Amino acid sequence: MRLMDPVRGKTLRMSAGSSASRASNGVDASAHFRGKKITLMRIGLLGRGVGDAAYLAKCGAEVLVVDDAPREVMQPSVDALQEFKNITFKFGKYDLKDFRTCDLVLKGAGTAYDSPEIAEAHKHNIPVRMSADLFAELSGVTCVGVTGTRGKSTVVHMLHAMLKGAKKPVLLGGNVRGVSTLALLAEATPEHVAVLELDSWQLQGFGEAQMSPHIAVFTTLYPDHMNYYKNDADAYLADKANIFLYQKTDDTLILGKQCAPTIIEKYADRIDSKTLVVDALKLPDTWTLAIPGMHNRYDAALALAATRALGVEDEASRRALASFAGVPGRLEFLREVNGVRVYNDTTATTPEATLAALAALEPSRTVLIAGGTDKGLDMDALIAKLPEVKRVILLAGNGTDRIKKELPDAQVCGSLGEAVAAARSAAAPGDTILFSPAFTSFGMFKNEFDRGDQFVQLVRELQ
Repeated sequence: MRLMDPVRGKTLRMSAGSSASRASNGVDASAHFRGKKITLMRIGLLGRGVGDAAYLAKCGAEVLVVDDAPREVMQPSVDALQEFKNITFKFGKYDLKDFRTCDLVLKGAGTAYDSPEIAEAHKHNIPVRMSADLFAELSGVTCVGVTGTRGKSTVVHMLHAMLKGAKKPVLLGGNVRGVSTLALLAEATPEHVAVLELDSWQLQGFGEAQMSPHIAVFTTLYPDHMNYYKNDADAYLADKANIFLYQKTDDTLILGKQCAPTIIEKYADRIDSKTLVVDALKLPDTWTLAIPGMHNRYDAALALAATRALGVEDEASRRALASFAGVPGRLEFLREVNGVRVYNDTTATTPEATLAALAALEPSRTVLIAGGTDKGLDMDALIAKLPEVKRVILLAGNGTDRIKKELPDAQVCGSLGEAVAAARSAAAPGDTILFSPAFTSFGMFKNEFDRGDQFVQLVRELQ
């Protein structure tokens, strides 16, 4: 492992990872799927799986979509694919036969790593892939992968804006709402850079493919998804570590200062790439951001290190960051209502995320809407901070049930509409209403995006 200072002007090579089957630039990627039988597991409702299925069908694959959710829940995804006669659907309990009689299993996020279905595919030597790693292998473009518990979405969108501002051809994919990463294969050219947001599930796919992006950015590391990882933080990190484990010596790993000590301690002897450690101070203090908070300057410094590795001039990066308006649902300013500023931070599904949002504002003038579904995280630091907040309003859920005894003055609401009305009543001119749940959304909402969409609509209707 070689720790380095950020160096300007470095341009990365165009090969990636350790995969020997990477297609050459210019090869029609659709040929990889034509005539194949593909089982697509867990299509979801966010549009990514729908886009993957549509792309595969257009390539001439025979696609079987399987999902253990009820058909009525997944009907919007079925409706979106009705035009394709080469896509069929099965819902409910999985049939192991569907995982041994195909040419490829494309799994979606959240699939259990010890799933009997995936084990069945492996038993019969059926490749199991995910859309992001398959795109990285087949596209032949330079890939920048970004992971971390918090900050990855902001860094990804900052990078996208900075590369566009520098007139670089850029593709945005991975864990991005409504974007099919596989479908980006139809757009990719040798000149493109792909910026991919990679969560721990997508990085399972990179691990199975034994690949890593050319530039890997690791933002922060906190306990998360402990319900999925059965309270094993090392297993969570092990999935995320695939972002750098297969890098070559001339690739680059950019570590945020918050997570660097843990990663270096656990993986120093397995890191072959050039490694940079970055904190907020690496962003020039004369550079201004349109979005508040030291955590956003930290994210901007990580994005800057990546654009420098790609040879982008600082001035282009500075201009893009100065006008960057943020990412929807991440400390997103919505509007001011009678002197009260309202922020949507629906993607704050961990206590650390809510703490970062509060640090960017003025807690004593903030009415916080939080609460939701539990995923087994330590809430002590957030609970210790909440007495500084003007008012706390909680959404009902088993996570709220776990902490409400510690917050006897907090109001618990059975709907988001009730919570917004309560927050509006509690806020005075000069205050802020912050929707930063610190828990997941399941139960009351379909997902965090549905939660955010409902909040945005309610705020639009405020008088």
